[in-house]
Amino acid sequence: MEIIVAEHSGLCYGVRRALTVARRTRRARAGSVTTLGDLIHNPRVVAGLAAEGIGSAGTPEGVPAGTVVIRSHGVAPEVVRRLRRRKIDVVDATCPIVQNIQRLVEALARRGREIVIVGHREHPETRGLVGYSRGRGVVVEDEGQARRLPLRKSRAVVAQSTQGLEAFERVVAVLVGRTRELVVHNTICDSTRTRQKATAELAGRVDAMFIVGGRQSSNTARLYEISKRLRPRTYFIESAGQITPAMLRGARTIGLSGGASTPPEAIQEAVGAIERSFKRNTIRE
Repeated sequence: MEIIVAEHSGLCYGVRRALTVARRTRRARAGSVTTLGDLIHNPRVVAGLAAEGIGSAGTPEGVPAGTVVIRSHGVAPEVVRRLRRRKIDVVDATCPIVQNIQRLVEALARRGREIVIVGHREHPETRGLVGYSRGRGVVVEDEGQARRLPLRKSRAVVAQSTQGLEAFERVVAVLVGRTRELVVHNTICDSTRTRQKATAELAGRVDAMFIVGGRQSSNTARLYEISKRLRPRTYFIESAGQITPAMLRGARTIGLSGGASTPPEAIQEAVGAIERSFKRNTIRE
């Protein structure tokens, strides 16, 4: 049996940077250090951060006195203002790519543009972008929602940085027919595009595919959707312990890919679990 790990699997630059910022802040600051929302959509890493003394709060009001770290997804400006009104020190670990999209949305809003934001409505990055739009942002999750938008003379469209390229293109195609002047900003990050492409290419040439990552991770879920379309035997797992012999039965080549919030050790542990299962079954046979 051959095991192949997709290129560009595991932690992206923005998540690695956020982890570094949080840990550096913990070492440098006395008192409480808390992230606003889980720093990374991976239960294992979140538990590890808690053990290091870095907590997590679901709302600005839930952040205790001390220091708060804004995660890589970013937040709306009003959230930062609410935290500072409470005299909480704010350390911003927003991904630079997301910061660029925030600035773009803010600039488009100043020009009076209606801004279509293609992304998941409840994703923290999308909520943050809406906050920068000055009330001009409209979130669209798919082409069906785009068809229900009214006709407009002009619009701009941007994407959540981890949005799938095909889904973004389908929405843009609909908006072209509903807008006289449509300005398209493809703000999907290069890391997302290359990760999705590598996963699709690998799924097309293996017998079974494993996508490793947290269930709450939007970009990991998208990798699973992409792989599942090409390789029905695709499994979404959070840890190596979820791999069963039935998943591997009859497979000669196994592919693995991980989301932007998947630590490399989680992927290597999955590889190890597959190897051990194969050896056990070979001995029995």
